[in-house]
Formats: sequence, structure tokens, C-alpha cells
Amino acid sequence: MGSTEQNPSQRNQTALVEFILLGFSDIPNLQGFLFGLFLVIYVIILIGNSLILIITKTDPSLQTPMYFFLGNFSFLEICYVSVTIPRLLADLCRHTRSISFLACAMQMYVFLVLGLTECFILTAMAYDRYVAICRPLLYPLVMSNKVCIQLAGGCWVSGIPVHIGFTYCIFSLPFCGRNQLHHFFCDIPPVLTLVCGDTFLVEILIYVIALLVVTIPFLLILGSYVKIISTILKLPTTTGRAKAFSTCSSHLMVVALFFGSGIITYLRPKSTHTPGLDWFWWASEGS
Repeated sequence: MGSTEQNPSQRNQTALVEFILLGFSDIPNLQGFLFGLFLVIYVIILIGNSLILIITKTDPSLQTPMYFFLGNFSFLEICYVSVTIPRLLADLCRHTRSISFLACAMQMYVFLVLGLTECFILTAMAYDRYVAICRPLLYPLVMSNKVCIQLAGGCWVSGIPVHIGFTYCIFSLPFCGRNQLHHFFCDIPPVLTLVCGDTFLVEILIYVIALLVVTIPFLLILGSYVKIISTILKLPTTTGRAKAFSTCSSHLMVVALFFGSGIITYLRPKSTHTPGLDWFWWASEGS
């Protein structure tokens, strides 16, 4: 009869049923302060985006494509921060910071889907501004209510199938014993540091997905704003140019923060990831 004895790595792999989130556990004296800080941030995000959502839905003068996408963006931000901050607040109040294997996979999956949705909604908002400024006569036809709903629907659902397979690929890798995540939620870089097998193929997959769903939308946004700025500079009056720029400046700032932090977080080499940097870029992306 053949031997059924498992080697140590196999035993450790089967024993791993949870992760320990170590985020901020190295500064125990500041747990109360951090709880208050993140609670205030969370409440501000909830109230601010809820007000935007209510106003854009109830004010008749704001029933335009630009505010329709802004309402979607505000609702998305509420969902986005709710994936991570409530659990962080709970972890700051307790000594055990464990998260089950399945819950970790689900948190990563939802976080990634919402991140991809934000990427596409920002692209749709850039397209809206491009049509409004560069093709104003066609704007009512091109950005009809039906088209806006279809664009928004596509943004919300397109990330669902992509990240089902991607999340499965990550969590089907062998985890050998170590279960301490140096982060406060289940993100790709800290989880990959616990994998004991070869992560080369997964890292290649990350780059491919980033190229398709992050880099291409970013280039489309960049191209849209090149045309937008070129058109704005041709406007005859300073007032007209200032008004046109004012409708784009806040969107440009969000695009720079979101894509910049996302590219730095997920496209830099695994060896350069540190808890402090990952927290900083998460804060930039989540804001």
C-alpha cells in the first residue's frame, strides 16, 4: 500500500482556515485615536456622498447625464469604503483580528469589483464631458437617458465575471502555514506574500488585467481630456473657458488620485510592498 503521509507544506496548507489582519496592531496606544479618526472619516464619506446622491435625484435642474454619473459615483464611494472601514473599526475594538478564508476572499472580490466599476464610471464621466464640450450639438442625442443607463449598467456589472476567476486563482494557490496579513483588509499584495508557491503566473495575470481594465480606460480618459482642453482653449471668452474648466477640474483630480494610487499599488514589484505604503495608497484610492 502507498504511503498517505503528507509533507509539512501540505499539512500547513490544509490547516489554514483564517487570516490575521495586523493592520495598526503595532501601535496599540493609538487604537482609540485611530478608531475615532476612521469613524469620523467614514461618517463624513457617508453623509457627503448621501447628500450628493439625494440632491442629484431630487433637484429637477440636476437631471442631466453629468449628475446622473455623479450620483452613481457617490453611491459607489459609499459601497467602496463600506467594504473595508466597518471591519477596520471593529478590529480596532478587539484583540482578535481574524478573518475566515472565505470572508477574506469575498472581501477582496467585492473590493476589486467596486474598484473596476469606479474605473469604468470615471471613464464614462470623461466621455460625457468630451461630448458636452467637443460635440455640444450632438450631446442630447448621444447622451440620451437610455444611453446613460446602459453605460452605468455596463460599468456596474462588467467587473463581476472578471474578478470571479481572478479571485479564485489567488485563493486556490497554496498557503503554507503563515496567515498574518500586514494590512487591515484582504488586498492582493499582502495576500500574495503568504503564498508559498510560485506566484509568477498570477502576477502576469495581474498585469494583463491591469492593462485591459485600468490602462486602456486611463488612456481613453487622457485622450478625452486632450481633446477637451484643446477645445476649451479655442473658446473666445475667458468666462466660457473658466466655466468649461470648472466642470472638469474635480473629475480630473479624482482620476489622478484613483489611477495613480491603483497603478502604484498593483503594478509595482511584490518585493517593494510595505504595510505603510500600501496603507497610504489605499487611503488615496479610497478618497
